[in-house]
Amino acid sequence: MLTTKKRLVACPNCKNLSEFSPSNAFRPFCSERCKLIDLGLWASEQYAIPVTAKPDDIGNEDF
Repeated sequence: MLTTKKRLVACPNCKNLSEFSPSNAFRPFCSERCKLIDLGLWASEQYAIPVTAKPDDIGNEDF
């Protein structure tokens, strides 16, 4: 019989440990609350992926 070890990860928001498995619908978060807090930070642009724009990238294709 194959036994699987529970994989616990720290919630990115509150740092509480939660199980990282398909049974945790909010993974890698511990709860819906932490998931929604993170979504809100992305939506309000407090989180962003840095991009370096080159002078050639700005301009013609945007018009």
